[in-house]
Amino acid sequence: MSARVLAGSGPAESITVPGTLEGVDVLRAENHYFIGISERTNAEGASQLSTILSKHGFTSSVIRVEAGLHLKSDIGYLGNGNFISTPVFSPVAHPANTIVLDQDEYYAANCLRVNDFLLIPKGFPKSKMKIKELGYNIIELEMSEFRKMDGGLTCLSLLF
Repeated sequence: MSARVLAGSGPAESITVPGTLEGVDVLRAENHYFIGISERTNAEGASQLSTILSKHGFTSSVIRVEAGLHLKSDIGYLGNGNFISTPVFSPVAHPANTIVLDQDEYYAANCLRVNDFLLIPKGFPKSKMKIKELGYNIIELEMSEFRKMDGGLTCLSLLF
Protein backbone atom coordinates (compact mmCIF):
# COMPACT_ATOMS: atom_id res chain seq x y z
CA MET A 1 0.00 0.00 0.00
CA SER A 2 1.30 3.42 -0.84
CA ALA A 3 2.69 5.55 1.96
CA ARG A 4 0.72 8.43 0.44
CA VAL A 5 -2.57 6.61 1.05
CA LEU A 6 -1.66 5.97 4.68
CA ALA A 7 -0.34 9.48 5.34
CA GLY A 8 -2.06 10.93 8.38
CA SER A 9 -2.99 7.52 9.78
CA GLY A 10 -0.04 7.45 12.14
CA PRO A 11 3.61 6.47 11.92
CA ALA A 12 4.48 4.12 9.07
CA GLU A 13 7.45 1.83 8.57
CA SER A 14 8.33 -0.30 5.58
CA ILE A 15 10.08 -3.48 4.54
CA THR A 16 12.97 -2.80 2.19
CA VAL A 17 14.54 -4.90 -0.57
CA PRO A 18 15.63 -7.68 -0.46
CA GLY A 19 12.89 -8.26 2.11
CA THR A 20 9.43 -9.28 0.99
CA LEU A 21 6.35 -9.50 3.17
CA GLU A 22 2.69 -10.13 2.47
CA GLY A 23 0.13 -9.27 5.13
CA VAL A 24 -1.64 -12.63 4.87
CA ASP A 25 1.54 -14.21 6.25
CA VAL A 26 1.26 -12.16 9.46
CA LEU A 27 -1.06 -13.34 12.24
CA ARG A 28 -1.56 -11.21 15.33
CA ALA A 29 -2.58 -12.92 18.55
CA GLU A 30 -2.84 -10.17 21.17
CA ASN A 31 0.72 -8.80 21.57
CA HIS A 32 2.44 -11.58 19.65
CA TYR A 33 2.84 -11.88 15.90
CA PHE A 34 3.37 -15.10 13.98
CA ILE A 35 5.18 -14.45 10.68
CA GLY A 36 4.97 -17.10 7.99
CA ILE A 37 7.80 -17.69 5.53
CA SER A 38 6.07 -18.48 2.23
CA GLU A 39 6.48 -17.94 -1.49
CA ARG A 40 5.66 -14.26 -0.92
CA THR A 41 7.29 -13.56 2.44
CA ASN A 42 10.99 -14.26 2.79
CA ALA A 43 13.25 -14.56 5.85
CA GLU A 44 14.64 -11.05 5.33
CA GLY A 45 11.15 -9.53 5.28
CA ALA A 46 10.21 -11.49 8.41
CA SER A 47 13.37 -10.33 10.15
CA GLN A 48 12.70 -6.70 9.28
CA LEU A 49 9.12 -6.97 10.57
CA SER A 50 10.32 -8.63 13.80
CA THR A 51 12.69 -5.71 14.37
CA ILE A 52 9.91 -3.17 13.76
CA LEU A 53 7.52 -5.02 16.06
CA SER A 54 10.04 -5.28 18.89
CA LYS A 55 10.62 -1.50 18.72
CA HIS A 56 6.93 -1.12 19.53
CA GLY A 57 6.86 -3.66 22.37
CA PHE A 58 5.51 -6.67 20.47
CA THR A 59 6.97 -10.16 20.28
CA SER A 60 7.11 -12.35 17.19
CA SER A 61 8.03 -15.78 15.95
CA VAL A 62 8.70 -17.11 12.47
CA ILE A 63 6.96 -20.18 11.03
CA ARG A 64 7.71 -21.90 7.73
CA VAL A 65 4.65 -22.32 5.50
CA GLU A 66 5.30 -25.62 3.75
CA ALA A 67 1.86 -26.15 2.19
CA GLY A 68 -0.77 -23.61 1.27
CA LEU A 69 -0.37 -20.14 -0.07
CA HIS A 70 -0.11 -18.15 3.17
CA LEU A 71 0.05 -18.60 6.92
CA LYS A 72 -3.55 -17.42 7.37
CA SER A 73 -4.73 -20.03 4.90
CA ASP A 74 -4.06 -22.57 7.67
CA ILE A 75 -4.43 -20.79 11.00
CA GLY A 76 -6.55 -17.96 12.36
CA TYR A 77 -6.76 -16.20 15.69
CA LEU A 78 -10.32 -15.94 16.99
CA GLY A 79 -9.55 -13.76 19.99
CA ASN A 80 -9.75 -14.60 23.71
CA GLY A 81 -6.75 -16.94 23.36
CA ASN A 82 -8.49 -19.20 20.82
CA PHE A 83 -7.17 -20.35 17.45
CA ILE A 84 -8.61 -22.28 14.52
CA SER A 85 -6.18 -24.34 12.48
CA THR A 86 -5.43 -27.14 10.10
CA PRO A 87 -3.48 -29.95 11.82
CA VAL A 88 -0.19 -28.66 10.33
CA PHE A 89 -0.26 -25.44 12.36
CA SER A 90 -2.18 -26.54 15.45
CA PRO A 91 1.08 -26.99 17.45
CA VAL A 92 1.77 -23.26 16.97
CA ALA A 93 -1.02 -22.35 19.35
CA HIS A 94 -1.94 -23.79 22.72
CA PRO A 95 -3.54 -27.14 21.85
CA ALA A 96 -6.29 -26.78 24.45
CA ASN A 97 -7.38 -23.51 22.83
CA THR A 98 -7.26 -24.59 19.19
CA ILE A 99 -10.09 -25.82 17.01
CA VAL A 100 -8.36 -28.35 14.75
CA LEU A 101 -10.24 -28.56 11.48
CA ASP A 102 -11.29 -31.67 9.62
CA GLN A 103 -9.70 -32.01 6.18
CA ASP A 104 -12.94 -31.20 4.35
CA GLU A 105 -13.19 -27.88 6.24
CA TYR A 106 -9.61 -26.55 6.07
CA TYR A 107 -10.78 -23.44 4.22
CA ALA A 108 -12.60 -22.34 7.39
CA ALA A 109 -9.23 -21.51 9.01
CA ASN A 110 -9.15 -18.30 6.97
CA CYS A 111 -11.53 -16.28 9.11
CA LEU A 112 -11.41 -12.74 10.40
CA ARG A 113 -12.32 -11.08 13.68
CA VAL A 114 -13.80 -7.60 13.31
CA ASN A 115 -14.84 -5.94 16.57
CA ASP A 116 -17.30 -8.31 18.28
CA PHE A 117 -17.90 -10.47 15.22
CA LEU A 118 -16.08 -13.33 13.60
CA LEU A 119 -16.38 -13.43 9.81
CA ILE A 120 -16.22 -17.00 8.54
CA PRO A 121 -16.65 -18.53 5.10
CA LYS A 122 -20.08 -20.04 4.52
CA GLY A 123 -20.49 -23.78 4.07
CA PHE A 124 -18.47 -25.30 6.90
CA PRO A 125 -21.02 -26.53 9.46
CA LYS A 126 -18.67 -28.50 11.72
CA SER A 127 -16.34 -25.51 12.11
CA LYS A 128 -19.24 -23.12 12.60
CA MET A 129 -20.64 -25.31 15.39
CA LYS A 130 -17.27 -25.47 17.19
CA ILE A 131 -16.83 -21.70 16.93
CA LYS A 132 -20.38 -21.05 18.19
CA GLU A 133 -19.72 -23.34 21.18
CA LEU A 134 -16.97 -20.90 22.20
CA GLY A 135 -19.53 -18.07 22.24
CA TYR A 136 -18.48 -16.03 19.22
CA ASN A 137 -20.89 -13.88 17.20
CA ILE A 138 -20.60 -15.23 13.66
CA ILE A 139 -21.29 -13.70 10.28
CA GLU A 140 -21.03 -16.21 7.45
CA LEU A 141 -19.95 -14.87 4.07
CA GLU A 142 -20.23 -16.55 0.68
CA MET A 143 -16.64 -17.10 -0.44
CA SER A 144 -16.97 -19.86 -3.04
CA GLU A 145 -15.96 -17.73 -6.03
CA PHE A 146 -12.92 -16.28 -4.23
CA ARG A 147 -11.94 -19.76 -3.04
CA LYS A 148 -11.59 -20.92 -6.64
CA MET A 149 -8.55 -18.63 -6.95
CA ASP A 150 -7.15 -19.29 -3.43
CA GLY A 151 -8.72 -16.08 -2.11
CA GLY A 152 -9.86 -15.86 1.49
CA LEU A 153 -11.31 -13.39 3.94
CA THR A 154 -7.92 -12.21 5.13
CA CYS A 155 -6.69 -11.76 1.53
CA LEU A 156 -9.63 -9.50 0.79
CA SER A 157 -9.40 -7.34 3.91
CA LEU A 158 -7.35 -4.39 4.98
CA LEU A 159 -7.52 -3.57 8.67
CA PHE A 160 -5.55 -0.77 10.27
